[in-house]
Amino acid sequence: MVFMGDRATLLETGRFVQRHARNAADEIIEAVGAAGAAVGTVESDADAENETETEARHRRAAELGDLASVSALGAMLLRRGDLDAAEPYLRAATAEGDRAAANNLGVLLHQRGYADEAAGWWRVAAVAGSAPAAHALGRHHRERGDEPAAEYWLRQAAEQGHALGAYALADLLEHRGDIGAERWLRAAAEQGHREAAYRLATALERRATGTTRGPHDTGSRLPVPGAAPAGTAGDSPGVLAEAEQWFRQAAARGHRRAALHLGAILEQRGELKEAGRWYLSSAKEGEARAACALGFLLRDAGDEENAAVWWLRAAQDGDGNAANALGALHAARGEQQTAERWYRAAMDAGDVNGAYNLGLLCAAQDRIPQAEQWYRRAAYAGHREAANALAVLLLQAGDANGAEPWFSKAAEAGSVDAAFNLGILHAGRDDDRTALVWYERAAAAGHTEAALQVGIAALRDGDERTAERHLRCAAGGGSAEAAFRLASVLDARRPDPGPAVLGASREEKSECEEWYERAAQQGHRRAQVRVGMLAAARGDLAEADRWYREAAEAGSRNGAFNLGLLLAREGNEREAALWWTRAARAGHGRAALRLALLAARRGELTEGRRWCARAVELGPAEVAERAARLSEALHQELTA
Repeated sequence: MVFMGDRATLLETGRFVQRHARNAADEIIEAVGAAGAAVGTVESDADAENETETEARHRRAAELGDLASVSALGAMLLRRGDLDAAEPYLRAATAEGDRAAANNLGVLLHQRGYADEAAGWWRVAAVAGSAPAAHALGRHHRERGDEPAAEYWLRQAAEQGHALGAYALADLLEHRGDIGAERWLRAAAEQGHREAAYRLATALERRATGTTRGPHDTGSRLPVPGAAPAGTAGDSPGVLAEAEQWFRQAAARGHRRAALHLGAILEQRGELKEAGRWYLSSAKEGEARAACALGFLLRDAGDEENAAVWWLRAAQDGDGNAANALGALHAARGEQQTAERWYRAAMDAGDVNGAYNLGLLCAAQDRIPQAEQWYRRAAYAGHREAANALAVLLLQAGDANGAEPWFSKAAEAGSVDAAFNLGILHAGRDDDRTALVWYERAAAAGHTEAALQVGIAALRDGDERTAERHLRCAAGGGSAEAAFRLASVLDARRPDPGPAVLGASREEKSECEEWYERAAQQGHRRAQVRVGMLAAARGDLAEADRWYREAAEAGSRNGAFNLGLLLAREGNEREAALWWTRAARAGHGRAALRLALLAARRGELTEGRRWCARAVELGPAEVAERAARLSEALHQELTA
């Protein structure tokens, strides 16, 4: 089946080449312009009449010596591909000075392989004012490497309003880096030349965004226009809007890459329905990247089944990104062998993500040697996350010296995780200065845990302002520990609220309490205890109970102790004793002292002395001193 598919492709390619050659000839064949037969007359007659009747009419007129019909008949036969029949008519008309016939005779001779003779007749026609001949002659000189002559004749065609001449001139000027190329691209685009419209759009987009690459040069999701960086054109939004209009014009005329790019612009803007329409249009024309993009759009909309259909189509056309997407889809379904096959297909298509994904797949199956092999292959190809993953494997295997160069390579290539990992690596060597450099680099790129480490280091150095800035970044990124530490910084600045007053209105939550609460909601036990304390200080005992209980049930001894205090104040000493017992057994000295006092009040002197001994053991000093005095008193009571 593979050989059959290859043969079919070759046959189709052959048909395309023939069709393309015929279309190229059609573009430069010139209609008759003499003896009352205007440029559009023959074509409009052909549209209105049967072609056979039109040909017969011209034959009759040609036999009577009508020059326009002689030329028109030669042009009709040339379009049909009947070169032998066309040549006598074209030569006869050319001998009578018909410039259209001279141009068309050049086309005929060029198709027969007589390029120099063709150029001679094109020159005759071009000197007589034929724009198509000037265009053909310009292309002939460019193919021969004579750029000055090519520019001269292409400019002649372009200045006469010839769209193909304007486009060819623009292409020549762009090749030389001449800024005048855009003018002629615009001239051709305004006359409906779709490739010119596409290239004009890409030129405008590059100017607005300050980039030098063309569209779709990445291997992942499609690139879309972004904001212009500092120092680029001041009217970037306007230039981008114009670029979009030219993409739209080219796409509407069937330019598949323009449709692909227009879809990407619309997708970024959130106009997903229209984006999908243009992706579909491009994909149907055979653009694999559009089929891949359409698959992602459908996947994001929840239509995984149809997404897979388009990814399959794109992958079969050699799109590595689509093959990776299929691999990920099958991996998520637990179909590991199928996933591996598609990742290999992506790699064979030249997409280095395929090797990286194979590494991830093997690592998830604990096939560590194979994972290292694929990570290494991708890393050598420049995949920064593969380099980071390889370094992690080496570090886990105890090879810190082998891991460090790969972490460095990945970090220098822009991997934020690798920069953070280098910080961890140096911190493990007690090289805090170097660790901080890497943490700061990762934090600057938005790494949450790195920002937390920088914040902690700043707190340690007494730089509260820097600490707060980084802790806010980390807390905003979802770090519970950062939220707790930020709250602690803000808490330390709060004035002493003083004793609670019965009947007073409850205070609003402060910013520090909001950060404590955010950390508490993520399960941070110390934050839960602190939220409970602040709620109790506001008089919101139900809220305090909820947070103390949540912390206590998660194993916080302070939470258990505070919950016991709250319950005891409400008269529920029995449950309070249960939580104090849990806290004391976990090492909370004050809880042990409370249990000793409770036992003493109940007359359980031996039990009381046992808890006193535990309190003395656990401390702190103040608690140990009080517990020792209580134990002595209980001893005297027992021996009295």
